[in-house]
Amino acid sequence: MFASALSDLWYGFGVAFEPQNFMWCFVGVLVGNMVGVLPGMGPLATISVLLPLTFGIPPVGAILMLSGVFYGAQYGGAICSILLNLPCHPPHAVTCLDGFPLTKQGRGGAALGITVLSSFVGASWGIVEMIFLAPVLVKVALEFGPTEICSLMLLGLLAGSTLAKGSPLKGIAMTLLGLFLGIVGTDVETGTERFTFGIPNLLDGIELVGLALGLFGIAEFMKSVNQYSDVNTRYSNVGLRDLRPSRDELRRSIPAMLRGTIIGSLCSLIPGTGPTIASFISYAAEKKVSKTPEKFGTGMIEGVACPEASTHSSVQGDFIPTMSLGIPGDAVMALILGALMIQGIVPGPQLIKEHPDIFWGLVASFWIGNIMLVLLNVPLIGLWVKLLMIPYKYLYPSALFFVAIGVYSTNNDMFQVGETVVVGLVGYLLLLLDFHPASILLGFVLGPRLEENFRRSLLISRGDAMIFVERPISAFFLLLCVALLAGQVYVRLRKPKPFAALGMADG
Repeated sequence: MFASALSDLWYGFGVAFEPQNFMWCFVGVLVGNMVGVLPGMGPLATISVLLPLTFGIPPVGAILMLSGVFYGAQYGGAICSILLNLPCHPPHAVTCLDGFPLTKQGRGGAALGITVLSSFVGASWGIVEMIFLAPVLVKVALEFGPTEICSLMLLGLLAGSTLAKGSPLKGIAMTLLGLFLGIVGTDVETGTERFTFGIPNLLDGIELVGLALGLFGIAEFMKSVNQYSDVNTRYSNVGLRDLRPSRDELRRSIPAMLRGTIIGSLCSLIPGTGPTIASFISYAAEKKVSKTPEKFGTGMIEGVACPEASTHSSVQGDFIPTMSLGIPGDAVMALILGALMIQGIVPGPQLIKEHPDIFWGLVASFWIGNIMLVLLNVPLIGLWVKLLMIPYKYLYPSALFFVAIGVYSTNNDMFQVGETVVVGLVGYLLLLLDFHPASILLGFVLGPRLEENFRRSLLISRGDAMIFVERPISAFFLLLCVALLAGQVYVRLRKPKPFAALGMADG
């Protein structure tokens, strides 16, 4: 198995080093690094904007570019958190706790140096995990029929909605909305119109590009208007020599980054967790095992190394269930899953066998891309900080212009531009009401496949729904679904009610 994996990886490097693939990988990590620095953008909005470009790019180059944006953004986000105390993206909020105090102590450069090292170690572990674990998952998944796939997708939908940030009920509501949007159009099997309301343009369903750009382009941009003040760059002057950590800082960081790497890789295997939850869990765990937990938040280098390693390990590990099972772990993975489908490629157990160039080329590009990021980050830190000083009033119109151009270019259809605007306005209202729309994308991408496999299962069993319980693997996934829901109910019931607590205090 080891020799076979090395042989496949060697083949992947051959694919990744092809000039056009190498170029798209570089473009992805460069753009990702830049948007990681900019507040309000992030990988979701950026991948949504870039999605229309993938129509004219070969499948391997398209996926390498979009994936590069995803993990490249994690590097850029750490720079703002450490130097400017500005957590541009949720996974790096924890890094601010000890990163910025280190910067005020004159050790911001060392914190960035440890971040680059931690990121590379975490990402490398995630890549190794993908090399050996994904093929094993595929061998198991080949035993799956439509019944097992249906139950697995139900688990993915529940985990993605209930484990997402905010209220689990709101997460489930957004997933159900995504499922509803996924069935708009013409039924593939019967040809019946569903929820088109007599609009001919909806016969082919809602476009993934329009939905993604509306929810994570227009809505997120509208939410971010007037929320960002001038950036304080007082501590941002860091030279190349400052990036070298001391021997003591390196000695303390290595165990922390290894622990963070393990936690991140475990979190990535649970759909719906993602890098944000992984970074918070790893920081809390590191504080627990520390001999001086009271010093966390005052400039502990372990408080930077652990969550950053965890974030990158989780980001790389997120690709395992997405590529091998066709189950996205979070909204970004759902978008990349959608990009594969746009290219006519169905992610799942057959992907590695039918499209080895995509899978192994992607795995090899992770290492190439992470080395690029290490080389890019060191000399470009000053440039990224200056980028933050561009007024947001100039960034917004240009971003919205590219959104409109991107949507129109997919089918040369102005209706889709209007569709995107409507989705964006609805998404903005949902954000104001604290409904996070990420789960909508999860339901939209998985919904049609869930319905297709559900129908197949009932055809096989002649309409007997007990087939889902009678088949052992399917029954196991359904049991996990029940356990997940029961766990959420238990956690909610255990929480102290604010009015009850207030009454006790008055008494």
